[in-house]
Amino acid sequence: MVEFALESEEAQAFRQGLRDAGYVEGRDVALEWRSTNGDYARLPKLAATLVQSKVDVIVVDSTPGAQAVTRATSEIPIVIALAGDLVGAGIVTNLAHPGGNVTGLTTMAAEQSAKRLQLLKETIPQLGRVAILWNPATLWHSIAIDDLKATARSLSIKLSLIDVSTPEELRPAFAAVKRAHAEAVYVLPSAQFAIHRRTLLTLASNARLPVIYAERRFADEGGLMSYGANYVDHWHRSAGYVDKILKGAKPGDVPIEQPTKFEMVVNLRTAKALGLTIPESILLRADAVIR
Repeated sequence: MVEFALESEEAQAFRQGLRDAGYVEGRDVALEWRSTNGDYARLPKLAATLVQSKVDVIVVDSTPGAQAVTRATSEIPIVIALAGDLVGAGIVTNLAHPGGNVTGLTTMAAEQSAKRLQLLKETIPQLGRVAILWNPATLWHSIAIDDLKATARSLSIKLSLIDVSTPEELRPAFAAVKRAHAEAVYVLPSAQFAIHRRTLLTLASNARLPVIYAERRFADEGGLMSYGANYVDHWHRSAGYVDKILKGAKPGDVPIEQPTKFEMVVNLRTAKALGLTIPESILLRADAVIR
């Protein structure tokens, strides 16, 4: 179950990972794609449908999706390509020995939360007020919020927490950001935000506010900056887990991996539109600069 378009880089990376492992789609493997299109209420039904169709492996790319498929089956192997906090979400108890029918990769999203706020402050040294867009239904977001509060105090930043549980709440969220007199916005990673990123980016642009995200595609498409795990790399690596399982490995015996690539992307076009000068210290450390 996925939260992206089938022609996306993530989908192509997964297919390439299978090819690298020697599989030919249509000959050795058949791929069945399912997406909620941001509607998490559909997750239980989609998970049940996959279980009923008796697939050999389920690959999933969000924490809510992982929770849904682990509730739906304890027998079909599950590979998690992307999830913020598998232990905190109760999906596994141990990354080194996940047990049961689950393995895959974690993005360590909660652990990177403080780093993003530090980068935002370094980018805009005078920053004093930041609005955090988060989804209370995403369990690890609460852990990230605690880390952000502690980091904000050390950086002399006042945080305003803005709940966004549905796509319909995005527009009112930016009205709340304005009322809070926030000087920048920090978006906690969420499949829902990713799916509706065009709306999110448009609202940020209209509000003329700098925003930091976890996913590179936000910065590629107009966000000021991003910092986080390389999601395309995760999807490529997840194909290797599928290969191991198809060759007989038990998912619970295969350790869950942490990110090997973190990348920072800065969009100088957006910075210019906002009247910001990005410090050289940030530009020198950026993995990509969009000019």
